[in-house]
Amino acid sequence: MSSASHHPAPLADAAVDPLATIDPGAVIEAGCVVGARCVVCSGAHLGAGAWLDADVMVGPNATLEAGSDALEETRITVQAGVRIGANATICAGVTLAARSEIRPGAVVTRSVPPCAIVEGNPAMIVGYVDTEIDNALKAESSGRRVTSVEQTNVRGVTVHRFLVHPDLRGNLTVGEFDRQVPFTPQRYFMVFGVPSREIRGEHAHRECHQFLICVHGNCSVVADDGHKRVEILLDEPSKGVYLPPMTWGVQYKYSSDAVLLVFASHFYDSKDYIREYEAFEAELKAREMVR
Repeated sequence: MSSASHHPAPLADAAVDPLATIDPGAVIEAGCVVGARCVVCSGAHLGAGAWLDADVMVGPNATLEAGSDALEETRITVQAGVRIGANATICAGVTLAARSEIRPGAVVTRSVPPCAIVEGNPAMIVGYVDTEIDNALKAESSGRRVTSVEQTNVRGVTVHRFLVHPDLRGNLTVGEFDRQVPFTPQRYFMVFGVPSREIRGEHAHRECHQFLICVHGNCSVVADDGHKRVEILLDEPSKGVYLPPMTWGVQYKYSSDAVLLVFASHFYDSKDYIREYEAFEAELKAREMVR
């Protein structure tokens, strides 16, 4: 069974891979598919039509609500490597993308993106698996008078602190493109009024460079090069993050007053976007093979 399967064919009865481990106290209804090396713990309930790819763990008393193996809009799809905690509830029609983590007791009413960690009722994204939290500049004063650049553990992604001029009449911060930021922008856009549970970004660019500054409020940026992942808090207007091409970017944890300003090196081109994480990984591998 392919771990990349998104649209399983309807089955009359449950199909359990012989390499899966199913506790005798678990309930698996008709139409379910359980992939290789899955673990389904005691008290777990897989409703009709649930599809589990390889290496999924379903914790004790977790419930995947009944859907339909014939109706894609109600089917629950759990992609490879997902971890579902004890007593979690997954609602019908939800997709849990590869390597995501559902915390114990979470009630998941909406699909979860790759590698995301969710918790609560209704579940919200609270982090991403295997992500380093960048705290290198956290303790530095916003009144500092120098400019600095810090390399993160993600290829090409840098965190910038810009010159600040404190003044009783109002402070000023300034940065220069092609000097402190390694490109000249062709456009900008601003993101604001984002409800706290919403996620922005979730794509990569093939050619476009981006530079992000939260000019009001705060938000977090997750940058991913396909091998490593870092989360950076943007919480003052003198701090920015540079995302080179072929970096998967996510922005979330917006404060209610957040205004995110993004400079881009290219004009808008829909063909420059990679919007599926699996496609991003595949294109990265293809580029690495050419090198």
